[in-house]
Amino acid sequence: MTSDEARRIIERADNLPLYLHAYAYHLNMRFEKLLPGDLLDIAHEHHLPGVKIHVLDGETQSLSTMNDEKLAEFGEKATSYNLDINIETSASDNKTLDDAVRIALKTGASSVRFYPRYEGALSEVLKTIATDLRYLKEHYQHSGLTFVLEQHEDLKSHELVELIKNTDFPQLTLLFDFGNMINACELPMDALSAMQEYITQVHIKDAVILEEGQGFGHKACRSGEGNLPFKEMLQALICLGEKSPQVISYGLEEEVDYYAPAFRFADEVADPWIPWRQMSETPLPENEISARLALEKEDAINQINYVRKIINEIKTEAILKIKE
Repeated sequence: MTSDEARRIIERADNLPLYLHAYAYHLNMRFEKLLPGDLLDIAHEHHLPGVKIHVLDGETQSLSTMNDEKLAEFGEKATSYNLDINIETSASDNKTLDDAVRIALKTGASSVRFYPRYEGALSEVLKTIATDLRYLKEHYQHSGLTFVLEQHEDLKSHELVELIKNTDFPQLTLLFDFGNMINACELPMDALSAMQEYITQVHIKDAVILEEGQGFGHKACRSGEGNLPFKEMLQALICLGEKSPQVISYGLEEEVDYYAPAFRFADEVADPWIPWRQMSETPLPENEISARLALEKEDAINQINYVRKIINEIKTEAILKIKE
């Protein structure tokens, strides 16, 4: 930690924008035990400035099923709590983006996060994604929204950076997830370094790295119980931006038991095949459902406390650095 980094940490730590992420309540929302409006209540209760919510969270009661009046009510409730809304979706095709933007505008959200899911040779997949990004720019550059492309397990950091650069769309940046680079055969701090110029949003989680042949999968776990450089990543992200914080939201995305396999490998060919995959889901419990849902709620709140503890540790170390 340099003296300049220490000063940034001291200035920013107390007001770090930690957002409640709906995926921390993934199972409860799959069973419709928690609904979108409930997330706003939880965020308000724990003094968080915003929420990140997928258009499908809450199943038959999700934002994607709401009419304009219900979407406006959701937005009004968020406003009454002074909460920012980040909308998320899990594809990059035109129809998916159109729907996410519609929901974002109707709810008064500030941003839309997405990630591509295509099968094919890497070179062809990248061309398809580039076309999607051009569509986004052409149709929504004056929407008032910002957009974040998430690093999501199959593309490497330098490939994502090239997509952003080539699109030349200032409202489009990158979302850095604490664990998703593992599946693309990258190390967390290497990925952060490669992407750092373009990172404006973050998903915070922990995971155990799983060796799978010449690649790596990951299984998400309670924050503090994995082997990701959790504190090191958080410290580096806090320091991004010389004069003002570059990262504008950190999603608290506890994902206990989520698993993702290796998608990229150390010995892959020059133009590897990218397999099709469904959107991210954690397996539903087969028994003792009530206990599992209760534990998920407990894990989500524990993550808030754990992350705040780590931030305080980082700030304490920064203060000691300044005093040297």
